[in-house]
Amino acid sequence: MELRQLHYFVAVAEEANFTRAAARLHLAQPGVSAQVRQLERELGQPLLDRSGRSVTLTEVGAAVLPYARAALAAVEGARQTVAEFTGLLRGQVTLGLVSGAAPAREAEVASLLADFHDAHPQVDVALAADNSERMLAALQRGELDVALLGTAEAEPPAGLSFQIVADEPLVAAVAPDSPLLAVAEDGRIPLTALRDRPLISLPRGTGIRGVLERACADAGFRPRIAFEAAGPQLLVGLAARGLGVAVVPESAAAADPGLRTLAFRGARPRGRIVLAWRADGPAGPAARTLLERLRTALGTAGGRGVWTEAKT
Repeated sequence: MELRQLHYFVAVAEEANFTRAAARLHLAQPGVSAQVRQLERELGQPLLDRSGRSVTLTEVGAAVLPYARAALAAVEGARQTVAEFTGLLRGQVTLGLVSGAAPAREAEVASLLADFHDAHPQVDVALAADNSERMLAALQRGELDVALLGTAEAEPPAGLSFQIVADEPLVAAVAPDSPLLAVAEDGRIPLTALRDRPLISLPRGTGIRGVLERACADAGFRPRIAFEAAGPQLLVGLAARGLGVAVVPESAAAADPGLRTLAFRGARPRGRIVLAWRADGPAGPAARTLLERLRTALGTAGGRGVWTEAKT
């Protein structure tokens, strides 16, 4: 039994077709078919049912497939370990990055990635931009190694760890002629003052939107979202034109001199950006190395340190 035979078998099983598997492997289809048949002869049982329009696993093939995948993963792990010990990091790291939520942090990440590439040119870093909710799910499925995202949670979901990199109160940003200013006392308003007012917010699935919806629910009402925008700077721009009340991090509101900023009285909702990864750590040495660099470079916010499932 050879590793390439296992590799070909897994590819055919996943593609359900010899031709597609061969194209994926950049090989000729007859060669792939011959090697899989050789593997079946050595095992003494058919692994694939070729009688239908698509190739399916036999009962034996379905039982063998997890072992084949495990064997290939073990070999790749051994190669990665050798590369780690020799200082020749290889492979690919997938980093999720929520767009627009923390521009200063994004600049730090871009600089760090450039330095990481200079130090480890044989590592491919793939960037994935999405909303925070979908990136959390991708981390849990193992599709992302690390992600910088927003969260409404006080602690990470099961199986993940967080390190806070930004943590600040949310405020109401309004135009200078907003009627909301008339109900403010000492620059503060109760959250209930937002009831039935047109609000400007990030889309569903983002950390700040989650914080806003949860805070409003706790206050006994549902927010009336009039406009959605992809980043805080666009939110405050819409608010400055009098289109509604933007609920944004305090620093985003302060960046626009044409706005008036109102803090919330009582328990103040907060927007958090976290560095997130699987609690058991990324699988490969390249991803682990990048994670450690990110944790060192981004530091912690507010003295809150690292949250893990075990709450260490």
